[in-house]
Amino acid sequence: MTDRAMAPVSDLARQLAPLDAIAQSELVRRGELTALEVVDAAVERVERANPIVNAIVTPLFEAARGAARALATQDLPAGPLAGAPFAVKDLGAPMTGVRQTAGSLALRDHVPGYDAEIVRRYRAAGLAIVGRTSTPELGNMSTTEPVLFGPTRNPWDLERTAGGSSGGSAAAVASGMVPFAHASDGAGSIRIPASCCGLFGMKTTRGRTSAAPGGEPLAGLAVTNSVTRSVRDSAALLDATCGRVAGDHGAAPPRERPFLEEVGREPGRLRIGWTATPPVPAPVDAACVDAVRETAALLADLGHDVEEAAPPIAGDVIVERMGRVWAISNAQDAREMERILGRPLRDDELEETTWEMVRYGRRWSAVDLLDDLDALEAEARRVAPFFETHDAWLTPTLAREPERLGVLTRLVGPDLAWWRFDCEFNPFNPIANILGHPAMSVPLHWAASGLPIGVLFTGRFGDEAGLYRLAGQLEAARPWAERRPPTWAGA
Repeated sequence: MTDRAMAPVSDLARQLAPLDAIAQSELVRRGELTALEVVDAAVERVERANPIVNAIVTPLFEAARGAARALATQDLPAGPLAGAPFAVKDLGAPMTGVRQTAGSLALRDHVPGYDAEIVRRYRAAGLAIVGRTSTPELGNMSTTEPVLFGPTRNPWDLERTAGGSSGGSAAAVASGMVPFAHASDGAGSIRIPASCCGLFGMKTTRGRTSAAPGGEPLAGLAVTNSVTRSVRDSAALLDATCGRVAGDHGAAPPRERPFLEEVGREPGRLRIGWTATPPVPAPVDAACVDAVRETAALLADLGHDVEEAAPPIAGDVIVERMGRVWAISNAQDAREMERILGRPLRDDELEETTWEMVRYGRRWSAVDLLDDLDALEAEARRVAPFFETHDAWLTPTLAREPERLGVLTRLVGPDLAWWRFDCEFNPFNPIANILGHPAMSVPLHWAASGLPIGVLFTGRFGDEAGLYRLAGQLEAARPWAERRPPTWAGA
């Protein structure tokens, strides 16, 4: 695909594009701009870049303008984000009266009648939601190329994947449409697109944010947070959304102070293990290995104790046990779709890879599911001692540079064949989901091809604070915010 010319935008839209959400909100708080002016500038950028990258699939411009106008008639909400433009992924996080498709033809007309708790918290923080972003069907893939909406394109190379399953959110942020966006992560779906698009992505500790009013997605493997250009935006948004709701089964350990206050604090001298060898059979690109080795050297220069070490992860647990839980979740989703539709699904309403997972998931019993969940929990206990002697574990985020569009969606066979194939691209991220630990992809490396390559830090259970301190130190040492992809809405 050749580069397409983008329509011009106003001076204000260009000036705001490089600013993170906190900086844009500060302009509103100081009275230098109205929230409506900030939102209008974001809408300009969406209209300019979205026809090219295909990130936002349900625009909510008038609703965002209404939210911005409301801010002018009241005291601004507490916190540093009021008036900032934002986007919400089209998977989970239902919004009253707003289409939610989960990237599926079957749900192309589905409109929920309630707000998720996290959406209420976004609104309470004063965010202006300008649209919903594309996702692969049911969040299944490490790329965002649903049949329903077509491929989301990477702003760094329009023929490459933006990652998945939060690829629409990542492409919207990386191209400068919005400064940050909602994302969710069941096997890397925050960190994969963050790596592909040169962004910061923090997967939170299990139980840090509430899934209310629904049940825990993927039996607790999946969590919600964001993709951002700055570390501080990620921390501020988590401050606005974390905390349990009455009835939640569990909660992450309480934070000592706001996460935003951790960014810029000295992380201390950390002991960090690193490896570029994945736990499942998968060749790792030289550029991804180089990214880890260079990061390990940087960490040593910053005064940390760095050694080559890895926890004893069993690859078959990722491929077999977690893959089966994922397939059973697909079968559950298919049943919920049939409840919504009031009839059985037609063959043409799910993509073939999804059908393969649904059919495989339907073969197993509730007892089989409990056995798999027990195996995942046992593996987490077996691996956890590594984090008693290490503050963090460094690996590549992905085994390869962002793939060309069409590679990760090809049919490879029934049962778990697709899951195994996807794990060859994404062998490291599922580990933190099994553990329940926080993990972050940090954009510290760009390949000779010009494509971004993230590095992955998995931290201790409940220790987002430690990761945010480390991320702030790395951001100061190797700033990435000034890097711009060729497709940039504020150019």
